[in-house]
Amino acid sequence: MTSLLGERPAGTGTAAPVPVRRRNGLRRRQALRAYGFIAPSVVILGAFMAWPLVSSLRLSFFDSSQFGADTFVGLDNYRSLLGDQVFRGDLFRTLLYAVVVTPVTVGLAVLFAVMLNRRLAGRSFFRAAIFVPAVLSLGVMSIAWDFLFDPNIGLLPHWLGPLGVSFGNGAADPHLALIYVMVVGIWKNVGFYMVMYLAGLATIPKELYEAAEVDGARPWQKFRSITWPLLANTSAFVFVIAAIASLQAFDQVYVMTRGGPFFQSETLVYLIYRKGFQDFQFGYASAVSWVLLVIVLIVSVAQNAFFSRRQVTY
Repeated sequence: MTSLLGERPAGTGTAAPVPVRRRNGLRRRQALRAYGFIAPSVVILGAFMAWPLVSSLRLSFFDSSQFGADTFVGLDNYRSLLGDQVFRGDLFRTLLYAVVVTPVTVGLAVLFAVMLNRRLAGRSFFRAAIFVPAVLSLGVMSIAWDFLFDPNIGLLPHWLGPLGVSFGNGAADPHLALIYVMVVGIWKNVGFYMVMYLAGLATIPKELYEAAEVDGARPWQKFRSITWPLLANTSAFVFVIAAIASLQAFDQVYVMTRGGPFFQSETLVYLIYRKGFQDFQFGYASAVSWVLLVIVLIVSVAQNAFFSRRQVTY
């Protein structure tokens, strides 16, 4: 009887164990309490992420517009993408934007983090100044940069024009519009990623740098042999979220150029917005959304596989 209740023999000097039935009841109550805590998150994720994904996937197989019933068209929306010259151009510009903006942003973030991790006058001010754009509205900043690039009233053409630097027709220039959009995207996120690298630099043991100095290592050798390898885990995270943010560029495109002129600064996310909320082609916009989702998944998996081989522990 004693073994069935899970009790120990008397006189062993240990506390009496909890009976099996009572222990099972306690675990059940703990499990219910845990489910109660995660239930709000599950409901929110299901309502605002899972359900829109499923609904968008369904719409991508329909000819859906603002008026009239949806018509099942199978893969026609995806076939239309292949023959759509605007989509192919937007896909190219989106990938170009990510290929340029991601490494430049991360590279500047590493540079500023290494520079501002040293003891120098005004370090706190420079850290705050670089981080401020990360907490400001991207729409407001895009308006400000649009004025700065303006050839008639912009400060940059006024200051740099006498030096021979041309800003063209500002954000309305078809050859420069995408570059200006990239500049705003880089300027916005450098400070955010710099903070992550500063946190990563704080975890590197100072003894490694002291040992390298004893061996006569120069600053570049210390960065290449100590700093960069030990920031591999931070770089893996930063590169993934920077690439995802670049592939989803929208705000500065919407505010500065509306995708123009002549679609020369239009990205896939802006195409989704234009097709869905201006042309009311919900099925077509959903198909573009899923193409972009697949691209983001492929890029994320490839980056994780690349950086997982270079993770460093110490």
